[in-house]
Amino acid sequence: MSQTKVRVPFLDLPAQYESLKHEIWPAVQGVVERSQFILGPAVDSFEKNFAAYCGAKYCLATGSGTDSLHVAFLAAGIGPGDEVITQANTFVATLEAIAYTGARIVLVDVAPPTYTIDVDAVRNAITPKTKAIVPVHMFGQPCDIDAIYDLARERGLLVVEDASQAHGAEFNGRRIGSRGVASWSFYPGKNLGAYGEGGGVTCDDEAFLQKMRELRNHGGLKKYEHDVLGYNYRMDGIQGAVLDVKLPHLEGWTEARRRAAARYDGLLGGVARPDVPSHVRHVYHIYPVFVEGRDSVRAALSERGIETNVHYPIACHLQKAYSGLGYAQGAFPHSEYVASHELSLPMFPELSDEQIDYVAEALHEVL
Repeated sequence: MSQTKVRVPFLDLPAQYESLKHEIWPAVQGVVERSQFILGPAVDSFEKNFAAYCGAKYCLATGSGTDSLHVAFLAAGIGPGDEVITQANTFVATLEAIAYTGARIVLVDVAPPTYTIDVDAVRNAITPKTKAIVPVHMFGQPCDIDAIYDLARERGLLVVEDASQAHGAEFNGRRIGSRGVASWSFYPGKNLGAYGEGGGVTCDDEAFLQKMRELRNHGGLKKYEHDVLGYNYRMDGIQGAVLDVKLPHLEGWTEARRRAAARYDGLLGGVARPDVPSHVRHVYHIYPVFVEGRDSVRAALSERGIETNVHYPIACHLQKAYSGLGYAQGAFPHSEYVASHELSLPMFPELSDEQIDYVAEALHEVL
């Protein structure tokens, strides 16, 4: 390997900002000049445009991705006595939002070779108390969402897709968020990221949307009129403006990510990673590989100027906060495998061929 060190960040948000700042600042200035800092026309515009992008009728913008999951569960009437099924391999916010409702969290494993939610395990976990299924489109790869919806219809269950990493992803030619209920995160590092916290829910049911609007805004649709117990889950005007500026660029960024992933694929033969079926459009929020001795591999790559990350090092059922669920080590072996072996390589739209080649060469050398 060449002795020349190439710095490769895990994510390069400053590069994205440099390409957008001539659009960002006028949009932010407009919010400030109107002094409409909470919700307002910038958020309204983003809601309309993001719903159209997803192929949904409606979008409700929230203060975070966790807010969006919680408000969707509440609008669906999920509460104590109900059970909600989701996967052990996810960010903990998926579980938090279920726990906030008082419902019981029921976990299932993911399944190789895609390492998306195991549909057969979901089927086996359904009980008379089950109210909803929450599949997670991890790393930007859609799960078998057709099978999930078929199962939900068969058993009379709600599906709330956790699409926090899947902006623009597709399954069998259909965009994620184009049916049912999908929850989104616009955390700054996401494929479509705000300049702070942000989230949203897409749906096609106007009555469901109205319930969420009430819950988002302290339980009422009119100022000082509060019809239900509500929450402060509103999006800031500045975040709406930033996201509305970024949204038209998302497809270009997605294709750049997919090109980078294809180059990685061609260079990383023999390195374990999830399979990507031909009928899905993976949007590569994360480019994961599975390696033995992950900590030492990360350290060796860092010495070569390559930043990496891990998503996520402790499976949810082994987190101290969720020990009360009663799952022990070994309960979900595939989720535990991902937690102990997953390494996230640099992935962002501005990633150059030189950087990708350097990462791939370094990883082969280290392994």
